[in-house]
Amino acid sequence: MKPHELFKEIDPAVVTELFTTFRDEDREVYKSALTSLAQSRKLRPVFIQKKPVVEQIAWMHKTLMLRGSDMVGEHLLQVWFMKFQQPLLIRFCDGMGIGHNGEGSVEGELPAEMDAAKLTETVDGLYADFNPRIVSLYLHLFNLQRPGGWDALADMLANDGRIVLGNVPEPQIEPEGLSEEAAVVEPEPDVPQEPQEPQEPQEPQEPQEPQEPQEPQEPQEQ
Repeated sequence: MKPHELFKEIDPAVVTELFTTFRDEDREVYKSALTSLAQSRKLRPVFIQKKPVVEQIAWMHKTLMLRGSDMVGEHLLQVWFMKFQQPLLIRFCDGMGIGHNGEGSVEGELPAEMDAAKLTETVDGLYADFNPRIVSLYLHLFNLQRPGGWDALADMLANDGRIVLGNVPEPQIEPEGLSEEAAVVEPEPDVPQEPQEPQEPQEPQEPQEPQEPQEPQEPQEQ
């Protein structure tokens, strides 16, 4: 995988951790990455800097997925691992017998071949003790350090089910029909009603006096 392909597959949480670490611990690298990526898209860096930090990181992640961002992307990953993931690098180099400076930075020539059994044992230890997503990312990145990579490592990247960069979607369970127990609706218990207070008897109405009949009117002459 090329760097831009790694950023397409990588877990967004790892990218957030990467940029948050740079922003907190090495602000110059953060600013330099933002400036370089903005200029590659022909934008003024201040346009991105005005965005909230969460949106800045999301925009840089999206830009790092582009083929033209490979150089910036690989540099960011290398610096992040060398400065902030040293225990992982040291364990890998020691396990594979690769000389380093005591902080995980390789010294001397990289090996021409990798012993498959030793690689499996070393990687097993890494997955047991470190964030699996970060281990997977490091293995992909290390394989980029040599044109064509290493056969044993390339085979592991292609066939080891643990080496997953992004989030694995959970299987969706199709809803099944209701069971007999679930289909039966239990009646709600009757709630006793409070007794109503008796109403006071109404007083009887007085009878109305009968009206006197009206006298008939005489017919008018035409």
